[in-house]
Amino acid sequence: MRGLADMNMDPIKLELYKNMLTSVAEEMGVTLQRTAFSPNIKERLDFSCAVFDDTGKMVAQAAHIPVHLGSMPLSVLAAIAHTEMAPGDMIALNDPYRGGTHLPDITLVAPVLSNHREKDTKSQPIFFVANRAHHADVGGMSPGSMPIATSVIQEGIRIPPVKLIRGGELNTDLWELILANVRTPEERRGDIEAQLAANRVGERRLQEMVTKYGDAEITAYMAELRAYASRMVRARLRGIPDGRYVYSDVLDNDGIIDESIEIRVAIEIKGDTAVVDFTGTAPQARGSVNTIYAITLSAVFYTFRCIAGADVPANAGCLEPIQVIAPEGSVVNAKFPAAVAGGNVETSQRIVDVLLGALAQACPDQIPAASSGTMNNLTIGGYDVSRGKEFTYYETIAGGMGARPNKDGIDAIHTHMTNTMNTPIEAIETNYPMQVVEYGVRRGTGGVGKFRGGAGVVRALQMLTDVEVTILSERRTRGPYGLQGGAQGQPGRNVLISEGEEHPLAGKVSISTREGDIIRIETPGGGGFSS
Repeated sequence: MRGLADMNMDPIKLELYKNMLTSVAEEMGVTLQRTAFSPNIKERLDFSCAVFDDTGKMVAQAAHIPVHLGSMPLSVLAAIAHTEMAPGDMIALNDPYRGGTHLPDITLVAPVLSNHREKDTKSQPIFFVANRAHHADVGGMSPGSMPIATSVIQEGIRIPPVKLIRGGELNTDLWELILANVRTPEERRGDIEAQLAANRVGERRLQEMVTKYGDAEITAYMAELRAYASRMVRARLRGIPDGRYVYSDVLDNDGIIDESIEIRVAIEIKGDTAVVDFTGTAPQARGSVNTIYAITLSAVFYTFRCIAGADVPANAGCLEPIQVIAPEGSVVNAKFPAAVAGGNVETSQRIVDVLLGALAQACPDQIPAASSGTMNNLTIGGYDVSRGKEFTYYETIAGGMGARPNKDGIDAIHTHMTNTMNTPIEAIETNYPMQVVEYGVRRGTGGVGKFRGGAGVVRALQMLTDVEVTILSERRTRGPYGLQGGAQGQPGRNVLISEGEEHPLAGKVSISTREGDIIRIETPGGGGFSS
């Protein structure tokens, strides 16, 4: 700890450092939101920011998106391993098999050097900052880059860890290569520039802290924050009865073969440690519901962070007492070149469902019934005649929260691995050739019980031009489970309305629609809870 191993940690100062470091990530997020171009980032807030120590371990994060934040540390480690970073550099990556998650999530990693070392090209970073943003298009076989694919090659441009900024100067060749492979280059340019600005803000704030407190003290308190989080998680694990808790649930299908896909977990609690074992989970699928290991790790991080309590610092220490076993080649740890677009957004939700289902056996009075269990991904793209350019729209649509042991679930809310806002109607109709013809709560869809599950959402969009539509959704054949005798939530439903006639759509589908057609998404309600 840079000479401060014997330092006595001040608990008040520890709390101050926790909040200072978190505020750095939060300010990065504000910068990214306010300077981004796309409604997906500036309106839906589909991005995340975090701070890391000199080894790439996460020490603070903003209250952004769990599926991003829990997996981002592997992106930072990949950037450190694959490139030698000097002052002014910034690494870009999105390749799921080299530190990324799915291709629309582009991550930028920047090293932070103290002010007096900034001009020393041989000095080592003392910290790192990183942000990840979901881009509404990164190429691939369908607009929005969330296709019904069978290979990651089909899903868009893959970016290994490479220097987008070298010594403070833009790598123009790489920049042009990326923009040449997307459908909406102007929007991508603006969003990536916003990500660059966010990291620069993080760098400045950390350098200001170093000037005031010194990098040795900051590094020492970063390590103590991780240790503190680890102790808190261990204390929570000690409060769970020792035992082996097994649960399984299924994905509807992979979008290619209409067969359910099992995800199985066994959680073994022993004292202040836990082993989370996904052995028995289905092999990786042909379709795009596969997850890479980082996403599975992210779901475990999120779940145990939730049961540990809101006061636990969200950092790498949370996972220190937990061993995760995810068999390679399974749907929760896929091998290249498996398609992964839906794994990040759909399978991650089901992983949380099985983790909570297992933990409900150990502490039934603390675990809620299943929430909607899907992000209801909708991507639409085509040529906007009125604006004379290509467009891509992407949105995840909320559903019902599962009922809790002591109260009803919440209606119409993003849950678990997603934490985005909706896209306001005004933003949709201002930016895209679409009209919102219906938007409201899907009443009566929550599972019944002593406490009912939250209701889902109805969102219907009318196309004002010919477009291509892709839907990646789950819980269309079986609703979210109830607990302690509570009923399942109602499954979701996707519908195409063309010339006044309704045509049911599969949960995972890609279609071409005509001007005047309506796409209606009806999202699942949460499970009920009785006791």
